[in-house]
Amino acid sequence: MIPFLIPPFKLIFVANGSSGTTQGKPKFVPFNDELMETTLQIYRTSYAFRKREFPIENGKALQFIYSSKQSKTQGGLIAGTTTTNVFRNPQFKKAMEAMQSQCCSPDEVIFGPDSHQSLYCHLLCGLIFRQEIQFISSTFSHSIVHGFRTFEQVWEELCVDIREGELTSRITFPSVRSAMAKLLKPNPQLADLIREKCLGMNNWYGLVRELFPNAKYIYGIMTGSMEPYLKKLRHYAGDLPLLSADYGSSEGWIGANVNPIVPPESATYVVLPNIGYFEFIPLKENVEEHVQGEVSNSFLSTEPEPVGLTEVKVGEEYEIIITSFAGLYRYRLGDVVKVTGFHNLSPELKFVRRRNLMLTINIDKNTETDLQLAVEAASKLNAEEKLEVLDFSSHVDLSTDPGHYVIFWEINGEVGDEVLKECCNCLDRSFVDAGYVSSRKVNAIGPLELRIVQKGTFQNILDHYVGLGAALSQFKTPRCVGPRNMEVLQILCDNVVKSYFSTAF
Repeated sequence: MIPFLIPPFKLIFVANGSSGTTQGKPKFVPFNDELMETTLQIYRTSYAFRKREFPIENGKALQFIYSSKQSKTQGGLIAGTTTTNVFRNPQFKKAMEAMQSQCCSPDEVIFGPDSHQSLYCHLLCGLIFRQEIQFISSTFSHSIVHGFRTFEQVWEELCVDIREGELTSRITFPSVRSAMAKLLKPNPQLADLIREKCLGMNNWYGLVRELFPNAKYIYGIMTGSMEPYLKKLRHYAGDLPLLSADYGSSEGWIGANVNPIVPPESATYVVLPNIGYFEFIPLKENVEEHVQGEVSNSFLSTEPEPVGLTEVKVGEEYEIIITSFAGLYRYRLGDVVKVTGFHNLSPELKFVRRRNLMLTINIDKNTETDLQLAVEAASKLNAEEKLEVLDFSSHVDLSTDPGHYVIFWEINGEVGDEVLKECCNCLDRSFVDAGYVSSRKVNAIGPLELRIVQKGTFQNILDHYVGLGAALSQFKTPRCVGPRNMEVLQILCDNVVKSYFSTAF
């Protein structure tokens, strides 16, 4: 029996619980008042630890946050993304003000109907209040990187707006224009200062520090699928600290980051034992993989018994099961975590990976982490060209015999064929899983293929998901595109400009 009492169930919203980019299809999970309370509890807890290291005094925050459209289910319940449910809740704004984390952008921008226009206005508001900005944040680090990549393209237009005190015609929604008109006044001195800083910047290194001299840190989820953006985020941040946000999912929160000064790659999270009931499946090498969201009652005959919060062991890996105040019962998140220690009596967790396999054809088993490491190794070959991999994804192509891995890269410039051929070989060699290596050697898996897509392809993918109702701040680039993501696969394939096959084996 699970010693956990779910309060009288009162459904407020049905949340479109994820960005839909992990499995290719958004899903609906319950969201209620109690889950909102646990959200605020996590925020307050982590803020207390951040404030101890980085005191905030009557400042503002540049927050790249967005609220997507809400709809209604056939039963009449309001449906929207989890972040939309949170941002639209009156308690959220009160809590942010109490924590001195007031967003510099007006509500009309946050709840604007077009994320492109909202992003432009976020940047403009940040510049208007540049002296008051004390930190920069978003739900995911991807949104922060995306924000400053956009700044590189529109900074001159932003300067014109500030100089003339009139908003660009690209912002078309009356409510947004009206709200921005209250903030925007002619300021030639500020426009000249920003222009001078942008023209004097070396490849945009330290951009955040230059624009916001009183900022103390950058804050957002930076682990898991967000790690590939850390290099670019550090480039923009310069010497500004990067703080990884708390550990949770659309289905519910798990733990708070109580050691904010630790680098994001080493971030751990202390489980808050009163925000849900947590169980942990001990992982063994020969355990069959399961799909995210599967109810765990079926695992007892094939997997080890789950253990409770106080029974986990330091150094061991587990899959998390959550029973939440919103009504989820023994829900498998699909996350693998490692217990690194205890904070008081509550376990401290490090996110390891998603449990479901990403790339597999034969006996090979390569996860998102394996893909990320391979891309990092191969992208170093572009360093001499001073080029970077802007984003990436993958696909298992079974239309050939034998099947083979396909890696999609978007890069920020022209690279010679010889360099890209070597990158392709490096990708192939970097998958060190024994099943993959042995299968490649006997041609049970074909040569890896590197496909270069034209610039803007991953922006098109983002726009695709936002068009389906996903929130920009909740977006995660799909790292493996399969049958559930055929529209995304089509976007990738339609934008391929070059293709290379490995000769590494």
